Amino acid sequence: MKHRKGFLEDWWRHVVGIVACVFALFPVVYIVSAAFNDNDALSGAAVIPQNVTLHNFGQILHNPDAPYVSWYLNTLWIALVTATFTVLLGAMAAFAFSRFRFRGRRMGMLFLLLIQMFPQLLLIVAIYLIVLHTGDVFSTLGLNSRIALVCVYLGGAMGVNTWLLKGFFDSIPSELDESARVDGATAAQVFWGVVLPLAAPVLAVVGLFSFVFTVNEFIIASVLLSTQDKLPLLVGMRGYIDQQYGQHWGPFAAGVVLASIPAVVLFAFLQRFIVGGLTQGSVKG
Repeated sequence: MKHRKGFLEDWWRHVVGIVACVFALFPVVYIVSAAFNDNDALSGAAVIPQNVTLHNFGQILHNPDAPYVSWYLNTLWIALVTATFTVLLGAMAAFAFSRFRFRGRRMGMLFLLLIQMFPQLLLIVAIYLIVLHTGDVFSTLGLNSRIALVCVYLGGAMGVNTWLLKGFFDSIPSELDESARVDGATAAQVFWGVVLPLAAPVLAVVGLFSFVFTVNEFIIASVLLSTQDKLPLLVGMRGYIDQQYGQHWGPFAAGVVLASIPAVVLFAFLQRFIVGGLTQGSVKG
């Protein structure tokens, strides 16, 4: 009886896993199929396209009214810069909260957690006004500036990232810091030479999450950027499905497939670090 019950439980888990995989992969398969389908209408798309074509890719790459390549490069630049500085800012803040004891430390950590409770939509008007008036003083930080957009993203770099990094830093034995200080290392040398190399897994996790979030962010980018040559992919490609260039789902799907390549490549490159960053609770050795 127990053997039969265990068999049914294993069978049920396998069925649930297969169903979950099908539901998760179906949108991906469908959008890839639509990218190679010669029918622009979404209603005419199928999981397996009847007429396979590369016309959609050529159309989105060579459309003079929609500089896809420029949008692609803008997205990569904004996402990579944002991810890099997000990791640095979060790591420095987490190191301070993890290793130093100072007045206001507990309230500071609590404040970083509380500001994550407010939805992003509540900040749009305030962000727009701040960037608008900042541009009157520093033109590079005004509206329609990629640097200004990166600065806005970095304004929310700390918060959950700091908590995640601090938890990992706490698992790194403080004896390593003390040994480095005995050898004459400063706090900066301990941070860059001891803690950061050991925290590579969690840094990879934060960097990947920041990269993916920046690529997928739409609202703030659409408010702060306006000209075609400055737009990121998500904002620029909206024109293919909102009647600006007509509703062309084929080129839109092709653009989405191309846009997913950087995130997939980055995930594959950082995969061995990501597993450790999400599962490792302590540092041994």
